[in-house]
Parts: sequence; C-alpha cells; structure tokens
Amino acid sequence: MKIHFIAIGGSAMHNLALALNKKGDQVSGSDDSIFEPSKTRLEKADLLPEEEGWFPEKITKDLDAIILGMHAKEDNPELKKAKELGIKIYSYPEFLYEHSKEKTRVVISGSHGKTTITAMILHVLHYFDKPTDFMVGAQLEGFDTMVHLTDENDFMLLEGDEYLSSAIDRRPKFHLYKPNIALISGIAWDHINVFPNFKNYVDQFKIFTEEMVNGSILVYNEEDPLVKEIAESATKPTRKHAYKTPNYTIKDGDTYIETPEGEMPVEIFGEHNLNNLAGAKWVCQHMGVDEADFYEAIATFKGAAKRLEKIAEKRGTVVFKDYAHSPSKVKATTTAVKNQFTDKERIVACLELHTYSSLTKEFLAQYKNTLDAADEAIVFYSPEAVQLKQLETLSPEEIQEAFQHKNLKVYVNSELFQAYLKEDTFRNAVVLFMSSGNYGGLDFDKVKDWL
Repeated sequence: MKIHFIAIGGSAMHNLALALNKKGDQVSGSDDSIFEPSKTRLEKADLLPEEEGWFPEKITKDLDAIILGMHAKEDNPELKKAKELGIKIYSYPEFLYEHSKEKTRVVISGSHGKTTITAMILHVLHYFDKPTDFMVGAQLEGFDTMVHLTDENDFMLLEGDEYLSSAIDRRPKFHLYKPNIALISGIAWDHINVFPNFKNYVDQFKIFTEEMVNGSILVYNEEDPLVKEIAESATKPTRKHAYKTPNYTIKDGDTYIETPEGEMPVEIFGEHNLNNLAGAKWVCQHMGVDEADFYEAIATFKGAAKRLEKIAEKRGTVVFKDYAHSPSKVKATTTAVKNQFTDKERIVACLELHTYSSLTKEFLAQYKNTLDAADEAIVFYSPEAVQLKQLETLSPEEIQEAFQHKNLKVYVNSELFQAYLKEDTFRNAVVLFMSSGNYGGLDFDKVKDWL
C-alpha cells in the first residue's frame, strides 16, 4: 500500500509509520514539528520529511490511504486535499482495526496499568517465541518499535487508550478495536478536557464492553468496584475472569509472590504492579500460555520504560522515573516506593503537573493525600504551560491546599527546582520523579551526578 501520514512525528504515529515501512508498504508523511526521538528514528528509516510544515501537493490520487494523527487540526490543508480527492482517511485506531479485523484482537484498557500489562504480555510471548502483532504505549526492551504489524500473525495485542481518535473522529480510541479478548484494569477519572464529569468518563468503559465481539472474553480487576460492576453487567462477553492482587511478601527489598509452586521472586514491585501481573497472567492463558510457563517468563520482566524505571543509584540513594501523573497513579506509585524501601531514611517524591487535567483548578482536589507516603514532596508546574493550555492561573498556595501534604514544596521555575535538587545531600534515600513531561528541561542523565 501507498500510505501518507498527516502528523507523522507523534510518538504513536511515527512508530506506526516505521512498522508499515518495515512491513513493505510505501510510506510518506508531514508534520509542522518533529522532536526527538521521533526525528532520528524517522531519519534512519529515510521517512523524515524534507521540510516541516503541511504540503497539499503531497496528497495525490495514487495514495491508498491517509492516516491522520491527533496533532493535525480539522482545517489541515493536507486533510482538506485528501477529502477533495476522496482518498480513504483513517484515524490511528481505525487503521489498526482495519489491519487486524481478521485476527484475534486482545485489548488492554483501564485508567492505569495499560502499558505495563501490555508490556508484561509481550514479554511473556517474546520469551517463548510466540509471534504477535502489537501496539504498546512505551518503548520496550528487546523491541525495535512500539508497533509491529504482519499479515501472518494470528493475534493483535492493543493498548486500549480512552483518548480521542483524531480531530475528525471524536470517539475514544478503544471503542474502535472491537476486542475478542479484553481486560479492564481500573477506572479513575482522567482527561477532564474531553470527559467533563466522572459519570461521562465511566460510561466510556461501558461502551467499550458493548463494542466487544459476541462471545468474547473479559478479564477484569475485581478489586475495583466500578470495574467489577461494569464487567458483571456486560452482555457481549460470554466468559469473564476476575483477578486480584496475589499474596506477596517483601524481604530485604525484594518482592516475592505466591504461586502454585511456592514463593517466587519478581523484578517489579508495588501492589499496583502485582495486580497488573495477575491480569496479564489471565490474558496470557487465553493466548495459549499456561500458568507455569507464565511464571517462568514473568520472573525476568523488569518493567516498561518510565514505569518505576531506575535511573541512578549512588551512596545508598536510588532514583526512579515514572510516567505517573493522574491522582490514582501518583498515589499507587508513591505508596509502592514507600513499602518497598522501608530501610531508607526518607522518600522524596517529585511530581510535575503537566497535563490539562492536572493543571485545571476543578480537578486539583483529586490530588488530596496522593503524596502522603512520601516524607518530602515537591510539586513543579510551569505557569507558561497553564497559559498555553488557556487555563485559569494557578498559585502555589492552591497547590498546597489541594495536596494537603505537611512537607510540600512548590516550584514554578525549573532552574530553582534543579538548584534545590543539586543542593540537597541525598544519602540513603529514594528520589521519585513522576511526570509525563520533563520539569521544564531537566536532564535526567545528569541527576546521578548530583547524588
């Protein structure tokens, strides 16, 4: 196929472009801004546009399809030209469904844990050389791209994001995948700019189960009351399997889970991650991996990038980076670190408020007590980011009031935040960075030099 990407530089979009190029399709693309690592990766594959910008002349009748990214607006000149010529236009999830409609689609959904569960499943399948098509939301060790497509594989494993599909398709992505096997990990209000209230957000997961294939399989976290309620009332899946956090112990900083063969050490830690592991096990079993084999493989799983990723260790101090930014993720991640490192003198949690939801005054109250497991808490946000998102101005006092942490510092200047980190003497501590951004330009490679 001859395929053109409008907004090829996005994290998901450029990975799909690379996957299709590797598969043998003829790929081109445009974007008005492309950042690293997308830029270098596209350049290596000879897919980087010669110029940044939109060029309607690239849209010609010989194209088989257009794939439209979320970054492209409704008035995009290339999109207008594609409509005029009648070329088939797909959103990112529409194209993935089109590719996989003859395959068994396995969709991992939920407000948190999606990437980790998908990564666990891929790790296990890879361990036993069981090939599958996939799309995951993070770069994984041992995999070249976040998307892999073939004509021959039987399964398609998809991370089911609830965000919108494109500028011209306002449906949540995971509504389009129509799974044969699905998992729901948990529900906690997110994306306030799209789902204005909690009920509206919850309804998207109800619709998700209604879009499942007749006679499908639903795996669900029974420890989440909302998930349990939705799963038990779902009519499309005929088989339902509940999972819960396995029994576990922490000994000398190592986590052991109970299995039918006895205690087994795992590389990951945190109750939320062990809950994810239980869900991944059920899905793997439905994909043909038996329980004993699953445990053998998962013992070597170290985690997905930016999910409790250890980035430094020096003088008894350990530094982790995590993608957590929503209230439920922040609380779960901070608590996991506290419980795992009981021998450390202090836990320092640094959170950047970076997303639309987290910078919205009405949503801030959701963060109450989420950092309580940390001995010291630091919240960083950029007033420029607030302005760019056209939100109401926030004050440090409002942040203090929202989090209700007795030892909280608030920074709005990246240089002052970094200066504080450099001046502190971190000994026998855990420092946790949580953000979907970069704290206004923090170079994480330099953090270890400050310890």
